[in-house]
Amino acid sequence: MGWNDNDVDALRRMAGLATPMVLRVAVTLGLPDRLLGRGAFVEELAVELDVAPGALETLLEHLETFGVVERTVTGFETTAFGANLRVGAGNGLNDLLHSDTAGGRGELAFVELAHSIRTGAAAYPYRYGQDFWADLAANPGLRVAFDRQMTNRFHAQIPRIVAGFDWSRFATIVDVGGGQGGLLAAILAAHPRMHGHLVDLEATAADARDTFDARDLGERAQVTAGSFFDPLPAGADAYLLFDILHNWDDEHAHRILSRCAEAVRPEGRVLVIEGIGGVRAGSESDLQMLVIFGGRERRLDEFRTLTAPHGLVLETVTELTDQRCLLEFRLAAG
Repeated sequence: MGWNDNDVDALRRMAGLATPMVLRVAVTLGLPDRLLGRGAFVEELAVELDVAPGALETLLEHLETFGVVERTVTGFETTAFGANLRVGAGNGLNDLLHSDTAGGRGELAFVELAHSIRTGAAAYPYRYGQDFWADLAANPGLRVAFDRQMTNRFHAQIPRIVAGFDWSRFATIVDVGGGQGGLLAAILAAHPRMHGHLVDLEATAADARDTFDARDLGERAQVTAGSFFDPLPAGADAYLLFDILHNWDDEHAHRILSRCAEAVRPEGRVLVIEGIGGVRAGSESDLQMLVIFGGRERRLDEFRTLTAPHGLVLETVTELTDQRCLLEFRLAAG
């Protein structure tokens, strides 16, 4: 069988690693920030960054081909397009691409994708020697970058999540692994009679306290530093798992669900918000969960199978955004 040149070119572009790696190296070197508003010539920039001038020029020339930098009378300079890659741009790209951040390290674990396909296990520990969460625990800078990335990633979706479900049904809600508190703060702000309780590891929990204090929610928002593998604050009306379960294999997901089921009131609910396989999660996201965490984007039947041993019955599915659904579980009758 012959081949179509256009098809071959398309597949070659899809497979090419040069541009993705050029972007990552540029961000890791800090080029978008360094060259923003003040150009630099290759020779001075190479000395400043302690890199090889010829290689740096090749990198910059490739960045120029797709508009990240441009040549000016003062040397190479970051364009308005390239400014999206700078630190503090608020879009999460810098944290995703920088090779010394949690997101960047996670993405580079795709180099070991074959390991995940062979074994069904995460590639991250195969590449770095320990799993993603142990890496964060051992490197506070990675934890900070990860928390910032998650906050930026979900920021635009929070208003739709708050508006797309009747949170007022619950007087009390526990946000399990709730990060820096952005979602819970938005829910509480929209429903002044509600009280919330966030549980996360100590460093992140401290940031959540700051979030609630900054929004004048301190009297209605409690924070506990702890793991969702340990007993949770008991007796709330609802326990929320926002983008939690897909980060874990079934063994660990069972442990998390068991803590929610034992803590929730008999008439309460366990709420799961994340992408659902075949509904609001695609194959790329599924591969990311596998490679980085050893998890996956579960389908509805897989959620039913996962939750049944904990006496949790799927009651409703609400499509909140183009990326996430809310699954509402109740405890099975006695």
